[in-house]
Amino acid sequence: MFRAFLLGALVAVSVVPAMAADVVRGEARVTTIFDHPLPSVPGKSLRGVLVEYGPGGSSPSHTHAASAFITATVIEGAVRSRINDGPEKVFHVGESFVEMPGDHHGVSANASDVEPSKLLAVFVVDTADRVLTTPDRP
Repeated sequence: MFRAFLLGALVAVSVVPAMAADVVRGEARVTTIFDHPLPSVPGKSLRGVLVEYGPGGSSPSHTHAASAFITATVIEGAVRSRINDGPEKVFHVGESFVEMPGDHHGVSANASDVEPSKLLAVFVVDTADRVLTTPDRP
């Protein structure tokens, strides 16, 4: 079931007009690609977010909505990530990691200085939570 969902999400990502090649060096582009209430879990929604990094790109350290459970899958290139006080790891195409409610995402970056990267983050979150990501500093 999850594989079918992930395949559908990857197909949805492939039709998003934004291309990683258009992402400026050092910046990250974040696009919500789906947002669906979960009918079998009142008050919860499933949200898909495409994160595109240009070469050398990164996101500032951040936390997510307190209700958010997140699974992220690299769909292009490689992504460096560090959750809480854990080790920094590099994830390649097809590899996934999770963030539990309350986790701190200290590093989220393209692992390459020459190639773009993309990840698909799928959130299970309270429907009322509209702000998904809060940077540590503005």
